[in-house]
Amino acid sequence: MPIKILEYAILALSLAGIAAGTLPGLRTNRAGLALAAAALLLAIGAVSPEEAAAAVDLSTIALLLAMMLIVANLRVAGFFTVAGARILRAARTPRQLLALVALASGLLSALFLNDTMCVMLTPLVAELCRRSRRDPVPYLIGVAVSANVGSCATIIGNPQNMLIGAQSGMSFAEFLARLAPPSIVCLGLAWAFVVWAFPAEFERGARLEPSPAPRHRAYRPLVYKSFAAAALMLVLLLAGFKPAVASLAAAALLLVTRRVNPERVFAEVDFTLLVFFAGLFVITRAIEGTGAFAWLFARARPLLGGDGQGPLWVLSGLTAGFSNIISNVPAVMLERPLIALFPDPSKAWAMLALSSTFAGNLTLMGSVANLIVAEGARKSGIVLSFGTYLRVGLPLTLSTLAIGTAWIALA
Repeated sequence: MPIKILEYAILALSLAGIAAGTLPGLRTNRAGLALAAAALLLAIGAVSPEEAAAAVDLSTIALLLAMMLIVANLRVAGFFTVAGARILRAARTPRQLLALVALASGLLSALFLNDTMCVMLTPLVAELCRRSRRDPVPYLIGVAVSANVGSCATIIGNPQNMLIGAQSGMSFAEFLARLAPPSIVCLGLAWAFVVWAFPAEFERGARLEPSPAPRHRAYRPLVYKSFAAAALMLVLLLAGFKPAVASLAAAALLLVTRRVNPERVFAEVDFTLLVFFAGLFVITRAIEGTGAFAWLFARARPLLGGDGQGPLWVLSGLTAGFSNIISNVPAVMLERPLIALFPDPSKAWAMLALSSTFAGNLTLMGSVANLIVAEGARKSGIVLSFGTYLRVGLPLTLSTLAIGTAWIALA
């Protein structure tokens, strides 16, 4: 019994810390907490070494690593800085600027990870707003919410989609067909809600003040090679290859080089994210073996096990709420066993991806992408407050969840 109490305490503290990003009095992060919790669970025997090794999904880890290597090469080549600056310079009015920000953030996130795009675009947007004498807050909110919405469209758009893609067996094309249409529609909604929340900034007839923009240059050979690798990956994905295999093939092409020091590329890889996922796999394996989880699963069965559209709406609401309590990636991991209750698992997986991603727009702390934008804004001397973000996040999340859930349930 004392061991069981200790196990529950470790699980509760780890989930609380992962949700908050740290624990009071400690200087740690989500990756450190996940790894420490996994190690403690192994030490007390809550999970055996064999169970822990089996719990870690190497396909998801490989996909994350490969995508980060592709993005790292484009980042080293200077592509995102140049592309972002050119896209943003094309705007003539505040509404056009917001539209280009939303489009760039959404589309690039669908291809190259939403968190990475927020890192790239936040300082660019902040600087452009400063030079154009515009309030940067609405545009930075546009970066965050559009990155979340756009990333929902593909298996490679965000970490939880990668996890679902690896575990569901859905092909890239099937995932795209189910989730791209609501993502495109909701990307337009993201623009509309930002305009609605800041009427003074986006009044009709307003013009952007022209200002000199610094010129950026990209290292073209590496840009071309990176896009060739990305094209290879997309061809393999559409041909039906597993996402991990397709992305690793593209990453391997980029690692064979005479021009770029591999250490520079690996320095751009967020290895803490890989550690976080590995630890989280072990934590969720321990949770799945507890009596509390078995009790909750038994209570969920009557709500989710029936045929028709009702259970899918319940899954959407459950995932949205759960994602805002413990974060979307842990929520997806814990809800995986529920998918077996649905007569059409692929539709349930799609609902899990959509609701966990769109739910991230609810609050400023709802997703890592939001926090990246807020932190980047702070470094630029811009305050992006919880309440200001909520003016967009709350109505946008409710609307996009309703539209996206209806699309998947009725398709």
